Amino acid sequence: MKGRAGMDVSLVPTDTTDTVRERGSKVAVLPVGSYEQHGPHLPLATDTLVACAVARELAAAYPVHLLPPVTIGCSHEHADWPGTVSISAVTLHAVVRDIADSLRRSGVEALVVVNGHGGNYVLGNVVQEASARAERMALFPAAEDWETARQRAGVVTSLLTDMHAGEIETSILLHAHPELVRPGYEAADFTADDRRHLLSLGMSAYTDSGVIGRPSLGSAEKGKELLASLADSFADCFALLTAGTAAISGEEPA
Repeated sequence: MKGRAGMDVSLVPTDTTDTVRERGSKVAVLPVGSYEQHGPHLPLATDTLVACAVARELAAAYPVHLLPPVTIGCSHEHADWPGTVSISAVTLHAVVRDIADSLRRSGVEALVVVNGHGGNYVLGNVVQEASARAERMALFPAAEDWETARQRAGVVTSLLTDMHAGEIETSILLHAHPELVRPGYEAADFTADDRRHLLSLGMSAYTDSGVIGRPSLGSAEKGKELLASLADSFADCFALLTAGTAAISGEEPA
């Protein structure tokens, strides 16, 4: 969908202030992604696109206030590839904290951070600190949610192997944004399960193409089922937040 200036606004909620007031949601959903290489077949914005796809699925199934995405995250492990842009963990921490504070001032007491990039480790700390202050915040999806979705969708590759630009991410984009998946993903498979020095050496020590996973196994059908499963898994998270639980946290794949 194009705005008046020709900008694609499909990732940006188009609510008016009256819409938000009438909906009266007490839980906001914030997609957080990254802007980093995803091999030759997926766009730099893949993590943001995935986070937004998950967030839209949640907003369609639950009475939540959908926010626009944070589009740049902590992608320092991808710095060797052109196009990758990062912000510091301190900056990302501050952005999410400020958003949560702003929401509370307007009467939205709970925030769900939908993280699309595994390198945004600091988001877990944001949620932990919010819990200590008795604020309501959650990080979604957790690793368990991704594993449930993987099995339900018939994703063959394990979460360990499907680390980056693999079967899961390719499937979600084939479903949500097929026009953005470049040709060649069928022959882009590359695996590197032993990545014990990833934080020290970066991704380029383990892959030349930027891919770690099996994108050749991706399909739009799997992508649709992955998102549906995550929406179902969110029920527990939503119930905890709306029941007044202080905070919960989770982890996600890259």
